[in-house]
Amino acid sequence: MKISSLQLISELKSTVQEHIRYAETLQQKTERELNFRVSEDSWSVLECIEHLNRYGEFYIPEISSRISASQSSPKATFSPGILGNYFAKSMLPKTKLNKMKTFKSMNPIHSQLDKKVLDTFILQQDQLLELLQKAEHINIGKTRTSISISKLIRLKLGDTFRFVIYHNIRHLEQAKRVLAAV
Repeated sequence: MKISSLQLISELKSTVQEHIRYAETLQQKTERELNFRVSEDSWSVLECIEHLNRYGEFYIPEISSRISASQSSPKATFSPGILGNYFAKSMLPKTKLNKMKTFKSMNPIHSQLDKKVLDTFILQQDQLLELLQKAEHINIGKTRTSISISKLIRLKLGDTFRFVIYHNIRHLEQAKRVLAAV
């Protein structure tokens, strides 16, 4: 798969903007609704968002530092890496839910959370938009980032953006399912 770098960035920006709008609608919900869980071992809406915030705490500074350090010039097309494409696609929600195990440090279950979680998420999404804007001026195929599970594995920046944003899609869909059950 080859895609225009600017088209990919534009599509990702659009998705992030949708995520911001959705998070803003969540701010209108009560904390009781946002902390509701379908079962004892499932996540509430706020836990879904907190999980994304924890990943954002790693990826936003990582992406930012790699963009700042990049000496590359933009390339018209982006070709995903094999591993990066696999990771990114594995994050997209499927019709039949594909459950994944979460690392303990990224698992917010039974945390005491309030609406500040939403403020943090919106702030991180704004930062992601800024980083996507900056990424238009570098080669998103040549610039590489570490990933949260290992500093040794480095993905193309375009794949890292896809992974992070597709991961957000996955858990915002999960949050929507929880809200529907309230």
